[in-house]
Amino acid sequence: MTASRDTSTLLGFDYGRRRIGVAVGETVTGGARPLTTLPCAAEGKPDWHAIEAIIREWQPGAMVVGRPEHADGTANAVTLGAERFARQLEGRFGITVHLVDERLSSREAEQRLAARGRRRPARGSGDALDSMAACVILETWLADDPHE
Repeated sequence: MTASRDTSTLLGFDYGRRRIGVAVGETVTGGARPLTTLPCAAEGKPDWHAIEAIIREWQPGAMVVGRPEHADGTANAVTLGAERFARQLEGRFGITVHLVDERLSSREAEQRLAARGRRRPARGSGDALDSMAACVILETWLADDPHE
């Protein structure tokens, strides 16, 4: 999962076993925005038809998937699922996929939603939270200068 940042439209994903948050961003502006949250077809199984429709609509040059880790950098229960999801995305659609450390993305997403006057969603109904976390993940990747 390699590549350059020469394309302008990107999709970001916050993978979860029940839901996948999606965001769209641009390399030109370095910004991103929450797009949607997709329910998984089954526990840990993405809804590939819905993902394909989003990819067809936005035609990204690359995609970014958050890689969840513990605070010390070790893998957690969702890490392997996120890595597998990233490999499947790249294999199915032939588009470069980047993995980015997503530690604290949910906390940042909660803070952004709170700043907009939105309270933390009830457990199990985190649609806004998941798509905002995907936005944070994508912005994290966009802010990382590959030449440093």
